[in-house]
Amino acid sequence: MNRLRREFEYFFGAVRFFTRLPVPAWVGHSPEALDRSARYFPLVGLIVGLIGALVFVFASFFFPKTLAVLLAMAATLLVTGAFHEDGWADTLDGLGGGHTRERALEIMKDSRLGSYGAIALVLMLLGKFMALIELDMVLVAPALIAGHALSRLCAVSLLRFLDYAREEGKAKPLATRISAGELALAAVFGLAGLALLPPAGALAGLVFAVVAAAFMARKFARRLGGYTGDCLGATQQLAELAFYFGLLCRFS
Repeated sequence: MNRLRREFEYFFGAVRFFTRLPVPAWVGHSPEALDRSARYFPLVGLIVGLIGALVFVFASFFFPKTLAVLLAMAATLLVTGAFHEDGWADTLDGLGGGHTRERALEIMKDSRLGSYGAIALVLMLLGKFMALIELDMVLVAPALIAGHALSRLCAVSLLRFLDYAREEGKAKPLATRISAGELALAAVFGLAGLALLPPAGALAGLVFAVVAAAFMARKFARRLGGYTGDCLGATQQLAELAFYFGLLCRFS
């Protein structure tokens, strides 16, 4: 019973860290619990994607597809507090404006939004919007569910294969490398949404997302010597976009 309670605590800890959804009052907070909660990040993605999907389905009864997609995206941004989008913008600011590792990390820590980050954020949101409205109507909802879950699995993979780049920071409690077993459990949640999609499209989306995550991991290793919390958010964003692109690939 205590083990089951701990697992629920880890799950709700992930919900609290990555969303603005309410969690039970008994859920505690500790660096160790946040470390262990990494296995549930893709499950949180399933929940966020499901919320977006429900908003899309409901809105599509009253509005054109474009507006329904826009409202679905807005819902996911509201649920997460644009947490990952902020990481994407900060990371692109750092990588774009920092010519050294130290300068890049310094820029990424700055809360102000620079030119690189602003441009990257606009292109990211526009890219996801355009990709989603290009999908068949029946595929938008399952794509949101699968995309949010899989992209968070891609971000979690950095916790297994890269070192943490800072001495301290908002993701420092996550700096402990997750075990192979924890990554496997995260993969179960991260890949579950693919079952909602046609096999060819799901496979293409998976390949695109994995390539995007590998690209980001290599970039972070070379430029920063590892990942930061912002890097996790940036990886999630690019992997989500790449997944939607994969679904639209003419060969899928």
